[in-house]
Amino acid sequence: MSFAFRTPRRAAVAAAGAAAAVVLLAGCSAGGTGSEENAGEPVSGGNLVYATGDAEPTCLDPHVGGNYPQALAASQYLEPLVSKNDDGEIIPWLASEWQESEDGLSWTFTLREGVQFTDGTPLNAEAVKANIEHVQDPETASSTGYLALQKIESVEVIDELTLKLNLKAADSALLESFSMPWVAIQSPTALERSQEENCAAPVGTGPFIVEKWVKQDSITMVRNENYNSPPADAAHEGPAYLESITWKFIPESATRYAALQAGEVHVIDNAQPDSIAAAENNDVIKHLDAPRPGASNRLELNTSKAPFNDPLVREAFVRAVNVNDGVSSLFFGTAERSYSPLSSVEPLGYSDESLFGYDPAEANRLLDEAGWTERDTEGYRVKDGERLSLEFPVSTNQSIPAEQSLFEQLQATAKEAGFEIKLNLLDLSSWYGALAENDYNLVSAPYTKVGPDVLRILFHSDSTVPAPSGYFANLSQVKLDELDELLTKGSETSDPAERAALYEEAQKIVLEGYYILPLYDQQNHFLYRSEVSGLRALPTVSTPTFYDAWLNS
Repeated sequence: MSFAFRTPRRAAVAAAGAAAAVVLLAGCSAGGTGSEENAGEPVSGGNLVYATGDAEPTCLDPHVGGNYPQALAASQYLEPLVSKNDDGEIIPWLASEWQESEDGLSWTFTLREGVQFTDGTPLNAEAVKANIEHVQDPETASSTGYLALQKIESVEVIDELTLKLNLKAADSALLESFSMPWVAIQSPTALERSQEENCAAPVGTGPFIVEKWVKQDSITMVRNENYNSPPADAAHEGPAYLESITWKFIPESATRYAALQAGEVHVIDNAQPDSIAAAENNDVIKHLDAPRPGASNRLELNTSKAPFNDPLVREAFVRAVNVNDGVSSLFFGTAERSYSPLSSVEPLGYSDESLFGYDPAEANRLLDEAGWTERDTEGYRVKDGERLSLEFPVSTNQSIPAEQSLFEQLQATAKEAGFEIKLNLLDLSSWYGALAENDYNLVSAPYTKVGPDVLRILFHSDSTVPAPSGYFANLSQVKLDELDELLTKGSETSDPAERAALYEEAQKIVLEGYYILPLYDQQNHFLYRSEVSGLRALPTVSTPTFYDAWLNS
């Protein structure tokens, strides 16, 4: 799909179960049911074992920091105000209705009745107010949630179940933001605990409860027997079918897949392409492909310092690396090359393949024009006594082995044009440290956010300033007044045609300026055993949800 639409902004959205009267942004779904082919009556009970290869969170509260490993786990025990269905329509979850003001500077939300957090605290307007303030509090050290809610200036409690959000500027992405786990709603009573306590066991309204976290091993989640707040597109009501989930941390991909084959685990993430290909002919193991929304997976070129402060060198690098052959040889058809800043599930993505063809001759010509005319004894380009060298920190927690192999292939083809790429394999903490110290020329940094407003997070000059967590999202460090204006207008307009045009122009600037090298969608591949039924990925940020899942043998 490649379209989006909106209905009048003053219309309200009906409660769960009624037809949706307002669609704020529609497009292709990022997820969907993965195991619906397993027919039969749902079975209650059993323990599902999930093995993740993503980095173990340092905090189970996704308000703190806000990375994807937190979202994977938190989707089981925390719930947001709204969700999306498979058609990309915003649908009710903890909020039953919402209404935008005529000028776009305020929103009124009505909450579901009769919902409680698992510590007995009622879900009400005061609770949501406390959550927004928690995300915005610098002491929380939020990043993803903080950036998503930064336009909210104040929160007014109207009555027990009604609150009004007052904005600094209109925010066309507000509902998209509220669909994400990084701003999911937690018990205000629990939030009053120390951050250490809340990180260990956040308290939500979700279908499961964090019972125990044994670090470097697993999280144990047990069924919330009083659960009554599924999203509007859930397949059933009442408590989850599964009695419990064991969420294991198995960083080594071959070990994860072997455990799946042996039946020691039921579901794994971060599956390697060769494992996915092998599963295609396996009746026991199934595949769920759920690419993430927001940005494509891309290399960001740091324009704040040499050599990528020179646009000729940026284009030369893009022409010097053979991405397509690497993707074809390493990903076994599980990844499709992207030429867009946005994920393929984002309907407003703009793509231009012509800018990213492998052309060694053009790369050499551009480097000559840029003054990198000499080569040293190892074949690398030299200018004014300095080698054309690029620091490339790689997070081993976020890049699967196949992707790391791709980076090695890019390193080899770039050398032919005279670029030296220094691949630095780092754990997640060290990787964040390298970015904070500006110790990089290239970086692959996944960023997941529902909707095209992710462009503002990634490319507006404001995003070169760190969030309270210390992380800044504009890693290409582009600062262009024209781009800022387009991204600001895009984030404020409600007109679908105008919004699409603004974001298209912004993407053209990003692509044509060679600030990034798009690679493919952020990979999100889950393999699961055939005895798992009802598994799906949420159509918001493509995390798996086990509320409707059961074990059929």
